[in-house]
Amino acid sequence: MCSNIQEDDVAIVMVPFPAQGHLNQLLQLSCLISSSYDLPVYYVGSAIHNRQARVRANALNPSDIAKIHFHDIPTPEFASPPPDFNAMSKFPSQLQPSWDASMLLRESIASFLRDISSKSRRVVVVHDSLMSYNVQDVSSLHNAESFLFNCISVFTLYCLISLSMGMPVKLEEELLKKLPSIEGTLTDEIKNLGASQSPYMDIRSGDIHNTSKVIEGEFLDLLAQVPSKQVKKQWAIGPILPIKLDCVSNKNDVCLEWLNKQPPRSVLYVSFGTTTSFSDREIKELAMGLEQSKQRFL
Repeated sequence: MCSNIQEDDVAIVMVPFPAQGHLNQLLQLSCLISSSYDLPVYYVGSAIHNRQARVRANALNPSDIAKIHFHDIPTPEFASPPPDFNAMSKFPSQLQPSWDASMLLRESIASFLRDISSKSRRVVVVHDSLMSYNVQDVSSLHNAESFLFNCISVFTLYCLISLSMGMPVKLEEELLKKLPSIEGTLTDEIKNLGASQSPYMDIRSGDIHNTSKVIEGEFLDLLAQVPSKQVKKQWAIGPILPIKLDCVSNKNDVCLEWLNKQPPRSVLYVSFGTTTSFSDREIKELAMGLEQSKQRFL
């Protein structure tokens, strides 16, 4: 659905990257801003990804989601191949066609921003780092500014920036030894997509992180010391997880019921996120290994 742009004092525009972990975090932030500050929030993306964000939302109050103005942008058709379980890399490269298509949204997003800018005193654009190219025209609007929202941990961001700049990673020796290699974790295509965003990051006013100083204070300080144009003024506003579980679809799930009965710090939580693909055989082997470990796990 495409929202009608209203006349607002301040308008918030969210521009997520079309991958589930990115879509979900910006939707959570959208609901937080909309419900806490009663500001209009426009969630901008392709129709299929806007729908995906809504359908897969969990623990968010449906009435909060209903307040968000989802603005659908026409997107060129793209291929949607199945995962290749035999690929050398587990990275979900089957999503690359949709990401390539998302890089063609600049003109449509610019048109939307111009329209909303003409009807608002101030426009605040919060965008994913991988959508920097698409929101570059915010710099031409006198009453708009943009902020980059990082969906990855500050620890990961700091390490990636340091390594890309050939700088030493300033971590404790024991932690440094445990730092895994990033070789083979990303495809050349996604690396190139990330690199292509760099020239358009200077226009942003600052960076927003889905973390807190309590959780990652050490790494926020390290990131602030990096002599790079990639690092701007920072705000740690997270975790932005919903604080109430009234709307969790599985709140009565046996997993949570079981978890509440376990001793503190006794359960392993195992998650591979959305950036990998496993075959049924691999999933079964992982499950059997966990079961045979005799450790409590989810």
